[in-house]
Amino acid sequence: MLLWHEDRPKEECGIIGLVSSSREYDASSHIYLGLYALQHRGQESAGIATQNGEYLNIKRGNGLLRDVFKPADFASLKGNVGIGHVRYSTTGSGYLQNVQPIIARYWGGMMAISHNGNIVNSRELRDLVLEKGSIIRSSSDTELILHLISMQKERDVLKAVTGVLGKLRGAYSIVLIANGRLYGIRDPYGFRPLVLGRLKGKGGYVMSSESTALDIIGADFVRDVGPGEIVVTDGTQIGSCGFKGGQRNALCVFEYIYFARADSVIDGIGVYDVRKRMGRELARIRGVKADVVIPVPDSGITTAIGFSREAGIPFEIGLFKNQYVGRTFIHPGSDERDMRVRLKLNPIKSVLKGKRVVVVDDSIVRGTTSKRIVKLIREAGASEVHMYISSPPITHPCFFGIDTSVKKTLIASLNSVEEIRKFLGVDTLTYMPIESLSKSVGKSMNELCYACFNGDYPLPVTEDSVEGKLLLEDYRVLEM
Repeated sequence: MLLWHEDRPKEECGIIGLVSSSREYDASSHIYLGLYALQHRGQESAGIATQNGEYLNIKRGNGLLRDVFKPADFASLKGNVGIGHVRYSTTGSGYLQNVQPIIARYWGGMMAISHNGNIVNSRELRDLVLEKGSIIRSSSDTELILHLISMQKERDVLKAVTGVLGKLRGAYSIVLIANGRLYGIRDPYGFRPLVLGRLKGKGGYVMSSESTALDIIGADFVRDVGPGEIVVTDGTQIGSCGFKGGQRNALCVFEYIYFARADSVIDGIGVYDVRKRMGRELARIRGVKADVVIPVPDSGITTAIGFSREAGIPFEIGLFKNQYVGRTFIHPGSDERDMRVRLKLNPIKSVLKGKRVVVVDDSIVRGTTSKRIVKLIREAGASEVHMYISSPPITHPCFFGIDTSVKKTLIASLNSVEEIRKFLGVDTLTYMPIESLSKSVGKSMNELCYACFNGDYPLPVTEDSVEGKLLLEDYRVLEM
């Protein structure tokens, strides 16, 4: 199904892990609440796995959290340690075998894993695993990590995990449970975020993709898990070790532009403040005479506020977002893509009619949905439409956890800004320069990954060497 926001980059998933020192603690309900705070990172599937002594319990399925979990499910998810996952797939399609967490029996008992990112050498690793006689059920790169752990000669989980990490190339933040312990892992480049928190008034720790998940379950933020770091805790004691150092920091800049919630803090920097600064920077790039500034909801709202204040142009909500549109039947023969945009966004004519309108959005990938949004604004009576984008043109594919791995699908890789402007039907089109984006975030250029804008990949990788999200899908098993 094509989503109304198909013009945005789609991130792989959100992860959370929790362990309490009390065996009576109900980890699953708190993980569920934390996943609600991460639902924006993936709406394709959801799952929770918990460990209760030697037993590992799991519930997972396709759809949103509210579709997958019912109140009765938590009775069978007892345990003081567990992990959770919400997913948008970038390696492996959305069928059930790929839904995380993924569990397996290994030499030490039962293990479960949730992963955010993309392993770029997954085909090579899959061939290695198959040569050793393993049977693979999914087409996800995450399952390969479990197989590799089970193949290690070291009969110690931490040593086995460390041995496997040396074989992985790409982006990965991981939470893993084994032997009553929670492991949090972040790749040497720090492509994907991972934060550590402490349960308030209780013995226990939480690790999550974003700090907002800590807030909802009442945990105190401790720190970010560092690039190339493994954090291990049983709920009482906590330890840390580095498995690979000396790499360039390369947190994905789209965490600040679009992926993270505005109330999150990523690598010590508040996302809300960054987006307001982006708006101010956009307003300084090109002066424009306009009557109103409107955002494309929801990610453009904070940036539009910053733009409005810097430019001295009133901020308004010009597009109303219907929060309740999900999988909606569209009559065959109608323009499905156009109708999905209209169902999701409706222009407020009293705000737009006869006005010179500044539209603030976070990015343009293919351009098709942006074109339809501009059409809606024109039809509502806007006299002029000036579009401002808080990221540079996306000219290169991403191989590290964003579903934009094919260059020819990116409108800016084949067209100039002027050609894109004409295609969208706007009076002016202004993108954020990389230098202004770096200034807004407050990190130097070598601390973030800008590869989708400039082709400077932290890891040597090409489109030819990565075969897309279905690269491991030689076959498909349908599970009802």
